[in-house]
Amino acid sequence: MLFKKFRRKRILNKPFPVNWLEIIRNNVPLYEKLPEKLQQELLDDVKIFMAEKNFEGCGGLVLNDEIKVTIATQACILLLNRKTDYYSKLNTILVYPHGYIAPNQYSMNLGVVTVGSQARLGESWIKGTVVLAWDHVLKGAKHLDDGSNLIFHEFAHQLDSEDNVADGTPVITDRKSYSAWVKVMSEDFNKLIHELEMHKQDILGDYAATNPAEFFAVATELFFEKPNQLSKIHPKMYEQLRNYYQQDPRKYSKNKV
Repeated sequence: MLFKKFRRKRILNKPFPVNWLEIIRNNVPLYEKLPEKLQQELLDDVKIFMAEKNFEGCGGLVLNDEIKVTIATQACILLLNRKTDYYSKLNTILVYPHGYIAPNQYSMNLGVVTVGSQARLGESWIKGTVVLAWDHVLKGAKHLDDGSNLIFHEFAHQLDSEDNVADGTPVITDRKSYSAWVKVMSEDFNKLIHELEMHKQDILGDYAATNPAEFFAVATELFFEKPNQLSKIHPKMYEQLRNYYQQDPRKYSKNKV
């Protein structure tokens, strides 16, 4: 632990690379909307993230600073204003140039297990890996108000699974806050399922109703990308997300209701 603190202090003492900052300004417009204090915190977080995480190109993709810095910056936005260990369970980020085909295994009746394949844009594994499609990473970063962001989604899964369980509830140590989170998120999750069964539309969409883990990941995307709409439609859930992330994106969002 002491060695980690010493190593991170050395990393933070180094100047932020000029070309990295140019990449952030070009690819992550949300950076310019953050208060100056959070901008500096974000740059510090990016330096540590870049030093501690392993990136691997897949499907013929040749990694460069643009790819790695764009991913790191968005991932670190979820960490601002909070005590963090920089996704401590995450070791490797696999990056494909675009959507990829992954094996898919599922159970059917009578215990029969079927193995197939599925097209994917990204996934998050509990044991140390995130997989991403670079073209969708870049699109999500540059279009900060469309409600879709692959990094926010997959790294929300990483936060969710820090307790080794992907259940839609990240680590919340305060008992009162934990109880409030479970109550509000469960109510809104069940409400979404009911609305979809009644063929009603909701800003969260169909995929959020898959399970509580996907509900949290989709809610995180909307919290940062459509905060005004989300706070109007799901005010209690928005407050839970605001308390957890220690940010209020409504203050720097151009997205109006």
